[in-house]
Amino acid sequence: MALTDVNYLLASGASIRDLPKISLHDHLDGGLRPQTIIELADGVGYELPETEPQALAGWFAERSDSGSLLEYLKTFEVTCAVMQTREGLVRCAREYVNDLVADGVIYGEVRWAPEQHLERGLSLDDAVHAVQEGIDEGVDDAAHLGRDIRVGQLLSAMRQGDRARDIAELAVRHRLDGVVGFDVAGPEDGFPASLMAGTFDYLALQYLPVTVHAGEAAGIDSIRSALFDGRALRLGHGVRIAEDMEVDSEDADTMYVTVGPVAQWVKDRRIALELSPTSNLQTGAIAAWGSEIEKHPFDLLYQLGFAVTVNTDNRLMSNTTLSRELSILADAFSYDVSDLEVFQQNAAAAAFLPLEDREELADQIAHGFDQGLDAGD
Repeated sequence: MALTDVNYLLASGASIRDLPKISLHDHLDGGLRPQTIIELADGVGYELPETEPQALAGWFAERSDSGSLLEYLKTFEVTCAVMQTREGLVRCAREYVNDLVADGVIYGEVRWAPEQHLERGLSLDDAVHAVQEGIDEGVDDAAHLGRDIRVGQLLSAMRQGDRARDIAELAVRHRLDGVVGFDVAGPEDGFPASLMAGTFDYLALQYLPVTVHAGEAAGIDSIRSALFDGRALRLGHGVRIAEDMEVDSEDADTMYVTVGPVAQWVKDRRIALELSPTSNLQTGAIAAWGSEIEKHPFDLLYQLGFAVTVNTDNRLMSNTTLSRELSILADAFSYDVSDLEVFQQNAAAAAFLPLEDREELADQIAHGFDQGLDAGD
C-alpha cells in the first residue's frame, strides 16, 4: 500500500487516529492541557509566563524548539509547579488518559518523577496513589464511552538527584498498584547509568523492568551504560545508536551499512528504541544527521531491522499526538499502513506487561488495523 493509500485511509473516515496504538514514552508533566495549567496555577498562586491557553501553548512550543535538551527541560519547571497537590495530580493523570483515548491509544505507559512533586507536603507514596486515582478515573471515563484502555505507571528517577534507590523501592512497593516499571530521566550527558549501578542491581533482583533515557543527549557510551549497568530492556529515545554505524552509499539505490557492536547487541536482542521524531528534532538529538524529519535515522534503523517504536515524549512541548507523529513519519518516508502496524506491534512486544497481555495487545492491534483497512476499501 503506497502513501496515497494512507491518505485515502484518512479520507475514508478511518483515520490514523482511529487505529489502535501503543504509547511507551510519554511524560505526564509533558502532556498537560494549557487550560489545566492556567487553572491549577491560579489555585496555587503560581505566576505563569502567559495566561491565555493559546498563548501559553505557543510559549511552550517556542521554548521547547531550542535544539538543546537542557533548554527543553526548563519548560518542565512550569508544569511541575502546578502538579504539587493531590488534586492537581489526579486531574492531570485523568486528563492524560482522556487524551490518549481520544487519540486511539489502547495501552499507554505514563512516566513521571514522583520526587518532583513533593513541594506541598505530599509523600512519594501519596503522589503515586494520586496519579493512580487519576488513571483509574480516566479508564472509567473511557469505559463509559465504550472505549478500552490500559495505562501503567513508569516511575522515573532523576539522574542528577540522589533518590534513585528511593524511587526504585517506591516502584517495587507499588508494582501491584499500577506501577509497571522504572525509568531514569533528566540531563543525560555526564550522568551515565553506572552512577546508579546499585539501584539497578536491586531492581534486577526484584524482577522489575527498566527503561533508561539514553542516546538522546549523549552517545554510544551512554547507551552502553544503560544496557550493561542499567540492564535496560528498552532505550528511552536511543536514536544516537545510529552513531555506532558506518553508512556507505555507492549510488542512490544502494546503501551499505556496517553495524558496530553496541548497535548489533540492541538489534539482535530486540531492545526497543523509544523514538520520538518531533522531540528528537527539538532537542538536537539528531543534529549529527540534520535538522529536518527526513534526516532522522528512524528509517535507517527500521530498514536494518531494529525494534523501532513511535512516541510523543511530551505532547504539550512538541504540540503533538501519537497519530501526528505517525503521520509525519508516513509523509517523510512514504510508509504505508502495514509499516504503521509494525511500529505498534513492536511496541506491544516491548510493553512492560506479562507475555499473555502483550499477546492480547498484539491481537487487538492486528484486528484494529484490519478493520481500518476494510474501512478504506
